Amino acid sequence: MVLSGNGRSFSVGIDLDALAQGGTKILSNLAARTHGDANLFQHVAMQWRELPVPVIAAIQGHALGGGMQLALGADIRIVAPDARLSIREIAWGLIPDMAGTVLLRQLVRTDVMRDLLFSGKIVSGEEALELGLATRMAADPLTAARELAQEIASSSPDAVKAAKRLANAATAGASDPDLLLAEAAEQQGLLASHNHREALLAYAEKRLPVYRD
Repeated sequence: MVLSGNGRSFSVGIDLDALAQGGTKILSNLAARTHGDANLFQHVAMQWRELPVPVIAAIQGHALGGGMQLALGADIRIVAPDARLSIREIAWGLIPDMAGTVLLRQLVRTDVMRDLLFSGKIVSGEEALELGLATRMAADPLTAARELAQEIASSSPDAVKAAKRLANAATAGASDPDLLLAEAAEQQGLLASHNHREALLAYAEKRLPVYRD
């Protein structure tokens, strides 16, 4: 799945005019857990991790505040060199509340996270790659994201979904014993699958595999 903005920017975040004109009413009970461990706004960013397939964010233009947090929830982020990214909430007297801290701590060093949270600094695509906010850089992020999505889609869907489950468990802090057991269980299932046999047969017959999903 490819996540992108429909325009010059990925997402500029919250509508400040709407917020100033009473938009805070919809934010009156953020502590309510309406989606498992999260509220609605946190779920919007976290849901990409819950999807069984990889999610690739193609970031051009600006990704600010809530828009940046949406991108942080993706499995992979491809940015344009001149993209502008920021956890911007501090500039409006707020903090990131769309699972920003949960997602940031999985990507960058803790001192880098604090710098981004405290300063609200805007970084370029190049800087984002250096900091760990971005996975790859491309002149045309959307084209690069679509090409990567096609490459991933050419593999066994069973294996891709298993790999994402393992990646999620690892980033969520699963213990080594639990992760080792999860690897073994996933592999056991894949070894007995039709798609594994199809991959081997296609290789032997020098043709593209035809997987079942």
